[in-house]
Amino acid sequence: MKVFITAMLAASLSLVGVANAQSGADLAKSKNCLNCHDIDKKKVGPSFKDVQAKYKDNKDAEATISAKLKEGKGHPVKVAASDAELKSLVQFALTAK
Repeated sequence: MKVFITAMLAASLSLVGVANAQSGADLAKSKNCLNCHDIDKKKVGPSFKDVQAKYKDNKDAEATISAKLKEGKGHPVKVAASDAELKSLVQFALTAK
């Protein structure tokens, strides 16, 4: 019975976390990514479609881009975001259409 209650509590907490999580598009807007990037047009930085093309066959694309954003290496500014937010942002950039 304790195992069942623990499992239900864990599932409930994870659902709360999912409900409070912002989508990648919302994060891109709130973190000002869209000031320099667009889905399909180059602005100051490359379009997300260009990023997708560059990292198309790279299995480490998500980790590589997240590290660049977190450390500010290869990106003009460090992105002030949690690891979960960075993951969501990068997944959005790599899948945006």
